[in-house]
Amino acid sequence: MWYAIISEDTENSLEKRKAARPAHLQRLQTLQDQARLLIAGPHPAIDSPDPGPAGFTGSLVVAEFNSQAEAQRWAKADPYFEAGVYAQVIVKPFNKVLP
Repeated sequence: MWYAIISEDTENSLEKRKAARPAHLQRLQTLQDQARLLIAGPHPAIDSPDPGPAGFTGSLVVAEFNSQAEAQRWAKADPYFEAGVYAQVIVKPFNKVLP
């Protein structure tokens, strides 16, 4: 089943984000290589694809897991979570309807 992993950043997380980004992207690439990643990306803090020093407020990952518990374990092991970028992570089942 698909799961939406909705993460909220801590205040002033940009530098932590930059440091942990390569490891974070590597995990996402693994999901992509396994055809289990639907979409992934950050939420800019301002209305711009490149928010610069304003940074980001969180992230969204929609990926396939065998259970919600497995998706939660995966989310808690994210380098961003471990580096203190994320203040909170919510995992919800997701039904893809379109496209």
